Amino acid sequence: MASPPDTSKTVKLERYNSYVRRLHLTKLLHSSSKLFFRATILIALVLIFFLTLNHPPLFDNSPPHHHRHALLSTSLFSSIGGGASWEKQLRHSATPRRSNGFTVLVTGASGFVGSHCSLALKKRGDGVLGLDNFNDYYDPTLKRDRQKFLQKHQIFIVEGDLNDTPLLNKLFDVVPFTHVLHLAAQAGVRYAMKNPQSYVASNVAGFINLLEVCKSANPQPSIVWASSSSVYGLNTEVPFSESDRTDQPASLYAATKKAGEEIAHTYNHIYGLALTGLRFFTVYGPWGRPDMAYFFFTKDILQGKAIDVYKTQDDKEVARDFTYIDDVVKGCLGALDTAEKSTGSGGKKKGPAQLRVYNLGNTSPVPVGRLVSILENLLNTKAKKHVIRMPRNGDVPYTHANVSLAYKDFGYKPATDLASGLRKFVKWYVSYYGIQPRVKKETRFNNAHSEESS
Repeated sequence: MASPPDTSKTVKLERYNSYVRRLHLTKLLHSSSKLFFRATILIALVLIFFLTLNHPPLFDNSPPHHHRHALLSTSLFSSIGGGASWEKQLRHSATPRRSNGFTVLVTGASGFVGSHCSLALKKRGDGVLGLDNFNDYYDPTLKRDRQKFLQKHQIFIVEGDLNDTPLLNKLFDVVPFTHVLHLAAQAGVRYAMKNPQSYVASNVAGFINLLEVCKSANPQPSIVWASSSSVYGLNTEVPFSESDRTDQPASLYAATKKAGEEIAHTYNHIYGLALTGLRFFTVYGPWGRPDMAYFFFTKDILQGKAIDVYKTQDDKEVARDFTYIDDVVKGCLGALDTAEKSTGSGGKKKGPAQLRVYNLGNTSPVPVGRLVSILENLLNTKAKKHVIRMPRNGDVPYTHANVSLAYKDFGYKPATDLASGLRKFVKWYVSYYGIQPRVKKETRFNNAHSEESS
């Protein structure tokens, strides 16, 4: 029987060839990986170079219109410290031009009240530095346009969040603020049912974070901050006075504002911070907030859309103490002018410090139906009204401010009736949005004026 053929050499040869193929493949993959890595690095460098040329610098005075997430923005500011050019902008904006002028940090400076107060302070010679996170609770384009308007008056606004402690510390390191006008907040009663966390983050945590930085500043600034008429909640005593009970909030928004008043008391008591709270009553006017009734009523009436006009659960008219923006600004500046110095140093209280709270209202509640009638006259357009009962969403049916305390302490005296104020608002609205409606340019409201100024 013949012996089987010797295949050992063939097997060895096949194994060797297989090894060589694997070796070549490994070398090829290794070479390809190097080539791919180098190509990736090259592409990344090209992209960085392209973005550097085409993207506006981080601290440019003309930020892009699109919304930038606040946490991203503030982390970038904090991580790089701003730089010399940025710090120079801060100091230039915050340096007062009048003798003994204030150096004021205005939070929420691109907001409705914040932008008006910033401009008023700057015009009288105070130094102003703004802080705003440009959130998208309402259209950020309006906030950006307010920012552009303030830039023309050399008011610089830092894009940042109240909860960014390194950023706040940096601002206080660069600028020795004498005062803080704290107007940043998550506003709106109804939105709290959709996003309650935003109210806690801004109105409670953000306020505490700001006070923590202020208590450690040297010198400590005096602080004026925005509370709200909403703190009166279910109170039935009218007109609302600062001595009335405020422990029955009707909404989460009101609860966070009331919490702010208690937090202010704590920081005043422990750290000697001088604090003044201002309870605003339905502020309206040019550059106002689109989520407010007078604003979206105007929009819907012009577009021929129906508007919801609320009545109470017992079929009474809902009424508000509408307060024109110029009157509120005078109140804010009056509170700043009469604010005493904080008494703490290095986070330790040295003596008793000022603690105050005031109503800033118009003292003349107007039914919402009357508001609609005035707008119909100004817009020369009949509104399509849908009268419904007020939903149980935290809104209160009636507000009425007693402002005698503010008048006594800093001469606060509202001077603008609703018809006059709405006329100014409508004039701004049609100009800002480029609308050519059948608006009455010189409509007179003699009867309305006599009724509402009485």
